[in-house]
Amino acid sequence: MRPSRHLPALVALLLAAGSGAALAAAPEWVSYRDAYRAMVLFEKYGKPKNYLQNHYQVMARDKGVSLEGVQLSLQGKTMQVNLPLDATGRTVFPFLKAAYDENAALVLNRKVASYVFRPRISIVVQADGLYETAELRAACEQALAWQRHIDASAGAKKCVGVRFAFTGAAGEPEVRLRRGAAGETVIPAVTGAAFSDDPNAAFRVVSYRFADSAAPGQIVMTDAPLSIAALIE
Repeated sequence: MRPSRHLPALVALLLAAGSGAALAAAPEWVSYRDAYRAMVLFEKYGKPKNYLQNHYQVMARDKGVSLEGVQLSLQGKTMQVNLPLDATGRTVFPFLKAAYDENAALVLNRKVASYVFRPRISIVVQADGLYETAELRAACEQALAWQRHIDASAGAKKCVGVRFAFTGAAGEPEVRLRRGAAGETVIPAVTGAAFSDDPNAAFRVVSYRFADSAAPGQIVMTDAPLSIAALIE
C-alpha cells in the first residue's frame, strides 16, 4: 500500500495534540510577567501605604490542600531563584527586569490547579510587639483605601478591626489590650485563618475589633505575629 501524502501532516498534528495534552495535565508554572503586572500596581499606588506591605502568595484553592513542602522558584534563561514561602504561603516578590524580559516562569513543585497565586496586602509587623490602637486604625484605613482602589464594590465597606495570626509553634499567643488606668485585658486566641478568604484555618488568631474601645490604647504581645490582616466588612 502506498503511504498517504497526508501522513506527515497527520503525525505532526497528533504530536502537537499530545504535547498540548501533556502540558495541560501537568501545569506546574505560572507567568512571571502576569505576576509582575499584578504586583507592580501596589508599587505604583500613590496614596498613603506606610503601614502596609505587599507579598506574593501561593494560597490553597480548597480546604484540605496543604502548603507543607510546597516550594516556589523563579526560573528563566539566565536565572534560578528560590522564593521561600512563610506559613501563609507568602514570599517577597522579586522585581527583576531580566526575568520580565526573558518571560521567566514561577515554578511550583505541585500542580498549580490546586493553588491560587495572588498579591497579598497585610499590615507591617512591629519588632517590639507594641501597637498603638490609633495606628492600627490608620493601617486598616490604608488597607481599605487600597481595596477600594482596585475593587469598586468595596466602597460601602468599613474597617472594623485587625487580626493577628500566629503559627502556635511558640505556644499559646498572649495578646493584651492596654488602656491606661483601665488596666490590661487579654484578648483570647481562637483557631482560624490568617486572612478571611484563605481556606487554611490552622492558625491561632487574635482579633481586635475597634468597637471594643473608643479610647486610645495599646496592643501588647510577647511573640511577633506571623501576619496582621485588616478586618474589613
